[in-house]
Amino acid sequence: MTETLTLPTLDLEVARVGFVQEDIDPTLDLFDEIDRLKRERNAVLLAHYYQEGDIQDVADYIGDSLGLAREAERTDADVIVFAGVHFMAETAKILNPGKTVLLPDLNAGCSLADSCPPDEFAAFRAEHPDHLVVSYINCSAAIKAQTDIICTSSNAEHIVRQIPADQPIIFAPDRNLGRWLIKETGRDMVLWQGACIVHEIFSAQKLARLKGRYPSAPVLAHPECEEAVLRLADHVGSTSSIRRFAAESEADTFIVATESGILHQMQKDNPGKTFVAAPPDNGCACNDCPHMKLNTIEKLYLCLKHQQPVLEMDEALRLAALKPIQRMLEMSEGVS
Repeated sequence: MTETLTLPTLDLEVARVGFVQEDIDPTLDLFDEIDRLKRERNAVLLAHYYQEGDIQDVADYIGDSLGLAREAERTDADVIVFAGVHFMAETAKILNPGKTVLLPDLNAGCSLADSCPPDEFAAFRAEHPDHLVVSYINCSAAIKAQTDIICTSSNAEHIVRQIPADQPIIFAPDRNLGRWLIKETGRDMVLWQGACIVHEIFSAQKLARLKGRYPSAPVLAHPECEEAVLRLADHVGSTSSIRRFAAESEADTFIVATESGILHQMQKDNPGKTFVAAPPDNGCACNDCPHMKLNTIEKLYLCLKHQQPVLEMDEALRLAALKPIQRMLEMSEGVS
């Protein structure tokens, strides 16, 4: 058993590896310990649907990006622990400058956010100076700071429909969500060519074969999937929308084309129903986001115990990124 690290040694080590490394007593009940630490720290644990089941089970709130942003805005906790990826913790900090925001593993990034480098996006915007910028929340704070309105997959269509028809739009960074919005709204938007590695990997050909095995099973797909997959879907929507559809549907079997973490809550909601993960176009049987799954129940416990890693942000950047998020929250009243 290694000795518990102390400050400032811990700070330096966390800065180097991105998370707290420390042996944990195997007899500890981590669920009880996390609950105890949350009470002691006046901390709230926010978790995305794509987190592992153990983290979802100990979270105070589980949701998609819109729900998490709203929850981060309204919390009265002193500490926000974000079990998700880096841009989500950034959003919580943007909305709560006076609170401590923790991320169990700072290495939990996002392939979609990484596909939109701030300097390249600035040059792209300069080529379209008369365009309003609508950015999907799955982007860095630096991209949010260059954006007019943020959206999520839950409210994107609702927001785009509120923009005057004669106003040209840049949509970033997800090209698949952008294409779906063009189809749904009829708006001719200029798209940044970014994508999510998890949602791009689903195979339309394999999905078609799977539909043959489950002919009565509705296909539920996230709009970050490629167009060929979305054409096979019976319902396209955010993770919250997919979860809601499954709960309200009379069907007993569903094929789900999004990150596999959502299946944990869907199965808890509907113990008598069957959920089949859509097949990826590779040799792996899983549809896990490697970034989301960097967070573990052990890292979460150590994060709360030591209140590290802490997410910090430059105040000028925070204020610039805050404006488009506030516009989103104002424009998406009533959207669930």
